[in-house]
Amino acid sequence: MTPAPAGRAFDAVLCDLDNVIRFYDTAPLAALERAAGLPEGTTTDIGYAPEIDLPLLLGRITPDAWVESIAAGLTERVGTERAHELGRALADAPFRADEEAVSLLRRARTHVPLVLVTNATLQLDADLALLGLTDLADAVVSSAVERVAKPDPAIYRIAAERAGVPVERCLFVDDRQENIDAAAALGMATVLYREPDDLRRALGPCAGEAAGDAAVAVQRAGREP
Repeated sequence: MTPAPAGRAFDAVLCDLDNVIRFYDTAPLAALERAAGLPEGTTTDIGYAPEIDLPLLLGRITPDAWVESIAAGLTERVGTERAHELGRALADAPFRADEEAVSLLRRARTHVPLVLVTNATLQLDADLALLGLTDLADAVVSSAVERVAKPDPAIYRIAAERAGVPVERCLFVDDRQENIDAAAALGMATVLYREPDDLRRALGPCAGEAAGDAAVAVQRAGREP
């Protein structure tokens, strides 16, 4: 690990996985929904509702059980067979890693510890292997393993401990505002992620950018640093 640039507002990066690094292709699911006469996004709305999704993310049910729960919410509208087809299409949606975000994070890791902190299933290790990212981070904090999910403050504290730095010296990156708000309440610097440029500016010299650019994207407790 090379020396960290001076003036940096953080000593570790805690980064979300989905919609920052990993992105799903929902086009096949959308085609099935259109064929079934459903609005696009119907299956996702059911599958990601907290009462359906949270047991999976806390490691309490299997992906197959999650599919059954989704199908149960669709059966009256499309019938049993098609409901299961839609649930399975969501569970098996193909995914890819964003190469630009991965490259930025790999560069940052040469300066500071990188920890992935993600609401994920017990399949996370296999998914990271498929993405070729088993070596991306110094540690991975998964909700299904820890049995606690963002935005619960406990998962942020676990991630900071794995990074080996105080919570107030962590930069937290996520695409969901409620997760950002929880991290900021603990004193973390935060980045609400929308595109790789958000990450590039926030990482600043750790990503090879000018130090002055970092303040554009990093917030601490809701204020510019």
